[in-house]
Amino acid sequence: MTKFQKTAIAAAVAQVTFLYAQAAWAQTTTTAPAATPTTGNVVVVSGQRAALQSAQKLKQDADEVVDSIVAEDIGKLPDRSVTEVLQRIAGVTIDRNMAGDPNRQSVEGSGVSVRGLTYVRSEINGRDAFSAGGGRSLGFADVAPELMAGVDVYKNPSAEQVEGAIAGLVNLRTAMPFDYKGFKGTLGASESYSTLRKGAPSPTGTLLLSNRWNTAFGEFGALLDLAHAKSPSRSDGVGVDPYFPHVNSQDPALYDRSKTQWIPLGVGYRSQDFDRVRRGDYAAFQWRPNRDITAGLTYFKTRYKEDLDEHVVTSAEDKWYQQVASSDSVFDSNGAFQSGTISNPTYKGSPFNSSQRINSRESSTRDLALNVQWRVSPSLTWTNDFQHVRSTTEGFDADVSTGFILPNQTMDMRGKVPQIGLGSAAYMADPNNYYWAYTQEALDRAKATQKAWKSDFKFSFDDPVLRDVRFGVRMADREGVNNRAQKFYNWQAITFPWMEGWQIPHVARLGDPRFAGGASLQTIDNFFDGKYNLPAMLFPTEETVRGFPQEWAKLHAYHDVLCKEQGSTCDTWKPASYADPAATNTQTEKTRAAYAQLRFGWDDLKYPIDGNIGLRYVKTKSNGSGFVSFTPPAATSVPTNVPVTGQEKLINIAAFAQAQSAQNSYDNWLPSLNLRMKYSDKLQFRFAVAKSLSRPDFNQLQVQTTLNASNQQTTFKDAAGNTTAVRFDGTNLSGTSDGNPQLKPTTATNVDLTAEWYFAKAGSLTFSAFNKDLKDIITTQQYAYTANDVNGKPQNFLVTGPVNGAKGYARGFEIAHQQYYDFVPDWLRGIGTQASWTYVSSERKLNNPVFNAWCSGNDASSNYNLFINGCDTDGRAFGKTPLQGLSRHTVNLAVMYEQHGLSMRLAYNWRSRYLLGVTQWGSRGTNGLNTNPDADPTKFLIPTTTNDQAYGLPLYQAPYGQVDGSIFYDFTDKFRVGLEATNLTNSYTRQIMEQHAGNFTRQVFMSGPRYTLLAQYSF
Repeated sequence: MTKFQKTAIAAAVAQVTFLYAQAAWAQTTTTAPAATPTTGNVVVVSGQRAALQSAQKLKQDADEVVDSIVAEDIGKLPDRSVTEVLQRIAGVTIDRNMAGDPNRQSVEGSGVSVRGLTYVRSEINGRDAFSAGGGRSLGFADVAPELMAGVDVYKNPSAEQVEGAIAGLVNLRTAMPFDYKGFKGTLGASESYSTLRKGAPSPTGTLLLSNRWNTAFGEFGALLDLAHAKSPSRSDGVGVDPYFPHVNSQDPALYDRSKTQWIPLGVGYRSQDFDRVRRGDYAAFQWRPNRDITAGLTYFKTRYKEDLDEHVVTSAEDKWYQQVASSDSVFDSNGAFQSGTISNPTYKGSPFNSSQRINSRESSTRDLALNVQWRVSPSLTWTNDFQHVRSTTEGFDADVSTGFILPNQTMDMRGKVPQIGLGSAAYMADPNNYYWAYTQEALDRAKATQKAWKSDFKFSFDDPVLRDVRFGVRMADREGVNNRAQKFYNWQAITFPWMEGWQIPHVARLGDPRFAGGASLQTIDNFFDGKYNLPAMLFPTEETVRGFPQEWAKLHAYHDVLCKEQGSTCDTWKPASYADPAATNTQTEKTRAAYAQLRFGWDDLKYPIDGNIGLRYVKTKSNGSGFVSFTPPAATSVPTNVPVTGQEKLINIAAFAQAQSAQNSYDNWLPSLNLRMKYSDKLQFRFAVAKSLSRPDFNQLQVQTTLNASNQQTTFKDAAGNTTAVRFDGTNLSGTSDGNPQLKPTTATNVDLTAEWYFAKAGSLTFSAFNKDLKDIITTQQYAYTANDVNGKPQNFLVTGPVNGAKGYARGFEIAHQQYYDFVPDWLRGIGTQASWTYVSSERKLNNPVFNAWCSGNDASSNYNLFINGCDTDGRAFGKTPLQGLSRHTVNLAVMYEQHGLSMRLAYNWRSRYLLGVTQWGSRGTNGLNTNPDADPTKFLIPTTTNDQAYGLPLYQAPYGQVDGSIFYDFTDKFRVGLEATNLTNSYTRQIMEQHAGNFTRQVFMSGPRYTLLAQYSF
């Protein structure tokens, strides 16, 4: 790293010094001509129609397959977040759930995919951009959209572009001072209103100032762009738990699967208030001492703060097999429950939890870059680019819950949204009906830095065929430190009914003066826009939840009091802490790349052809450090005087817990070819083929492994049941890992074929067919880990973790059209439409298939049938599931109007259903029923009490469409006012869990329409 830093800094100083000398010489020997604006990457436009023209021109003239969205003016992207902007581009989809948590809705969207794949690389102004936390791409929700001048999506990048984009490359573009002829200033303000979150203030302010000056030392330019936005929102959800099989008989002779009744475990609801504050600071400076030299310095910082305050009521039923449906309950033809009342006579009702959850996070990404471009001669240009990125994130997720027994729960699944009924207002307000249940917390923080240097040469030819050759090198060093105070959530019980009698005498009821305080009666107003009338309930207070760890220690002290009263010994609560050595994981990565790319063209052909061919070589070296632990098996007890054999087969490894490191290295050759044929000035065709890679995320590379062992033995007994002999058969060495530092990158061969008809400046019809063949897809299976035994002999553990274990493909097509209709009557002139349709088909094939028709075992990560194929609550596997996050169909439609200062847009975005996962929280568990007729007779049809029949249901996002709109009016060429509306039709997002008895609603979310009033003044 030190050597690289010195090399890059020395090169920067040398070039700037040399160029300054050249500039001084030029100033003393010639009179510099008047500066002219650069064409650059940013096209300054005014008006919706002009923005579409600019985006279309970028697509038409690009060397690669690319789609763009250009702002009408700086700070005028057509949506309220970069994520929402991206969904307007053909082939790009966004998730409607919070990243990594499908149990909660993301109002602005998350999880960008291109052509059905999530291998997306992000850039800012052509430079690498990422967010800390283990991933490789930028969290687009973190970025202030007000700073953006445009967004480009490259779908088949060429050799000169930085590697890492199998699915696509998203480049966010900001403005530079030389993009404007002179002084430029804009001031903007807005206020948003959520119909569901009524009353929460959400102001946004933006300021841009830019100017350029001619001086004795050349031309200078400076630009400052500031944005601050507060965006409060709310999401309400109604949920249904998985359906469990209530069989007609536990007697195998009488069991009839067709008579099984499927009854949901329970229902619940959640309401979350979400506050997001984004701040963006951007500054750019340019210097042109003469027409051959341009230097630019940019500073980009985006800060993101979010705070989620959520109230949740969920079922806590742990004995589904004791549940009873009322006599008036309605079932469908498959035996699935439709409506009625459910209760558990053992509990004299149904156990529930009412919890308050606080989730806060602060993230920051800062990018400092220097670019120096020197036109050495009319045919040779040399560009150097230096970049330093620093990104941090820190999060705290806290959940405190009370519990209560609901006399019965009523539900009706037959409508658009499940209808649920809770207890009476008097019952739900009585503190004697509640007890303190549990706490859980998760703490994480991460920091990542990168230093990069890129040097590029472009040599132009005076040749009828050869245009130019481009070649260069890139060096990048990235370091990341991730801290997690616990592997998952630190869930700790306070008191539960299942503890009574053996650990505590009774639960800690809120009506007991010893356990009172810390909770309050709270009402969820306007739930689902008033469609539900929820009674006031007792929830932990916000002060209690945010008072970690002091307030939490008080709650767990209640448990200690009751333990002492019972006379039992109980462990004291321990909060999650970064003090655990296993909490820290560090990765470093060095990449060295070189490329050469030739541009060519035959203009004299009947149908002119041009294009480029290139080759990129990249070397990657990575190091990881983390924590590895091993716990030997307990000593086996053998009766005295019983003969024992096979001891020599046992493996003896001493216990250890230590920091360890790992290294990995690989290189890749990435060729690319782009061809374009111009049938006419309006009609052209493209063919592109390239090889690309996507490196594993840093959280997949972490060194965090837990090893264990178990001695295998056979015990021989006589007719009386006495042990007569014991034979040891060896030691089973296994383990689990959160990461695998030896992972290789996923690679793909990408092919694109397009037809593009540009029949007007803002009118086009384009078609693109694509195919991506993928290799070394990362899946969770087994790999070998080596550790020495007490004799120094290497022993192999079979560790379950991420491996390069699959291949697959994604293929399909895109059709896009846009047009303004100038031939219509005058009163309609200015109307236009946009439309696109993307179809994607995909498949993933495991190198080692693991399908089994029946599921067994617990939810250990080695249960591949569960985690890959999914298992129903009756033990049946689901088999082949589609690629996660991929919709077969995506549709965009928009109607636009622009005339006489009035600009309007009505946009509709729709995507078909897609898989969220097969083992998501809320639709997974370990207490299913084994209905496999070949199973152990002691387990067949017998409800498990040992948590050894795991299930995980395929969870899908149902098809979803949303209508957004905007209207702006320009009072003058400098002042405009507008109104933007999101989710005008109040569309619900729905999740579906697949079971053999049918596809059932898992959750339905509602966020309501949102409106934003904007004003902008240019000066």
